Amino acid sequence: MIKRTLCFTSPAYLSLKDGQLLIKLPEVEKSDLPERMKKDSTRTIPVEDIGVVVLDNRQITLTHGLLEALLENNCAVVTCDSRGMPVGLMLPLCGNTLQSERFAKQIEASLPLKKQLWQQTVKAKIDNQAAVLKNVTEIETGCMSRWSADVRSGDPDNLEGRAAAYYWKNVFSNITELDNFTRGRDGMPPNNLLNYGYAILRAVIARSLVSAGLLPTLGIHHHNRYNAYCLADDIMEPYRPYVDRFVYDMVAGHATEEYSEMTRELKMKLLSIPTLDVIINGRRSPLMIAATQTAASLCKCFNGELRRIAYPEI
Repeated sequence: MIKRTLCFTSPAYLSLKDGQLLIKLPEVEKSDLPERMKKDSTRTIPVEDIGVVVLDNRQITLTHGLLEALLENNCAVVTCDSRGMPVGLMLPLCGNTLQSERFAKQIEASLPLKKQLWQQTVKAKIDNQAAVLKNVTEIETGCMSRWSADVRSGDPDNLEGRAAAYYWKNVFSNITELDNFTRGRDGMPPNNLLNYGYAILRAVIARSLVSAGLLPTLGIHHHNRYNAYCLADDIMEPYRPYVDRFVYDMVAGHATEEYSEMTRELKMKLLSIPTLDVIINGRRSPLMIAATQTAASLCKCFNGELRRIAYPEI
């Protein structure tokens, strides 16, 4: 069953009661309304149904009991900064009963194996980027196919970077206002939409890795000493084009002013990313479910049971 993604953008009191997330509104609780009316204004959601929680308001109060219950149910908790952009991610320390064993296999993975897994990851990413370009533009994608086919173990030729440069130069070329678009965290819109979408995707992927008993810090390619989610950043790469296509559909036919600011409506749309349909292992599946399949296959690769990671195909 696909888990729910919740986003709180207004002040709220969040607590735990009988295994349920209890939501109360501060303005109601502080009012002189009768207790019956206050009780009617509360809402409950089963904690076991929640996969991601986004906290996007500085006046949100939550109890430690609730936080403990969310993490025990393998929920990813995302916190946002004053601009409403994701700035923190909290995950459970233990998400699988075989975690210690799987940590050991992951740590012991040989360099050749990690290079082969990165090769597969890059190829899957380039193929999905090429599919997005083909779907939204009339740009030639033959070069993308060649780069994908030429990726070697560990991608020593950095074909991922070459493909990315070509991809970002052209993916928004059909949109007049974005014909000079440059991808960058602090760049012009719709970079803001991409940043937010990738943050949600990262939380979903990290959650799936922890659930599979893997250490999200220890990557197969990314190895920044300050990054606690290197493996999540590796595994999310082939999933990024799904966010790109989703953002493309959001901005196509709209003026830049309509998405230059991250409004609540835009965030609500982006929060549906975990429910996007993807094709993995020849079957249609919500992205969140596909992420669990990808993480499970990665475990089997570390254990020597599989040789390929299961990635979605656009």
